[in-house]
Amino acid sequence: MFMVTLDEELCTGCGSCADGCPAHILGFDGEKASIVGDQCECMGCEACATVCPAGAFTVTEL
Repeated sequence: MFMVTLDEELCTGCGSCADGCPAHILGFDGEKASIVGDQCECMGCEACATVCPAGAFTVTEL
């Protein structure tokens, strides 16, 4: 089981994470990313962390 966390202070608002998340747990409101689904639905693929230019995402194994 994995969990994704977002450091909102690092988010630059590019939206790449929401487009790249295969679990569809990340959203983008036009300004900032947010976790809109259950964090525990994270598949551990680290797509969000890979595409985020600001390094705002961390994926950890529980």
